[in-house]
This record gives sequence, structure tokens and C-alpha cells, in this order.
Amino acid sequence: MFDIGFGEFLVLAVLALFVFGPDKLPKAIADVTRMLKNLRQMAQGAKTEITSALDPQLQGLDLADLNPRTFVERTLNGTADPAVRPAATLPKGTPAPWDPDTT
Repeated sequence: MFDIGFGEFLVLAVLALFVFGPDKLPKAIADVTRMLKNLRQMAQGAKTEITSALDPQLQGLDLADLNPRTFVERTLNGTADPAVRPAATLPKGTPAPWDPDTT
């Protein structure tokens, strides 16, 4: 998550010790960990609420699939869902999903 080396972590720990003092540092650490736990729970709850509100067709949708990098990699590798691939990568004769002639 964070790209922090041991030396940088040590500098941050010493800085926190000076800022908060040895008496308040454990309470500050506990407050930060509690806040991070609450943020994770809120994010998970929002994700669950969004996925439950989606149409039944989109229930299996993974948020990582919406990442443009992942989409391009899957398209170039040929592992993407044919319904989502650009028309240029579909086999010849396959109508594009948005083609009005196919309905």
C-alpha cells in the first residue's frame, strides 16, 4: 500500500514520538487504527450496497474489471468477454453488441 522503507518508517516513528510524546503516542496509534478500521468497514459496506443495488445481470461484476488497464490487457490478450470487446477484435461475422441490425 505505502512504499515506505525501514529507514523512512523509523524517521516517522521518531517524529511521531516527538510530536505526540511518549504519554499520548499509544492513544494516538489506537485512534488511528480505529479510524482506519471504520473507514474499511464503511468502504466495504458501500461496495456491498452498490453491488446489491445493481441489476441481476451485473451481479457478478468485479470492480477490477472496470479498470481501464485491466480492460486493455484483457482485450489485447483475447481473454475479454466477447460482448465487451471492441468490434475490431471480434471474429468476422460476429455482430457488435451495439449493432441495431442484430435486434
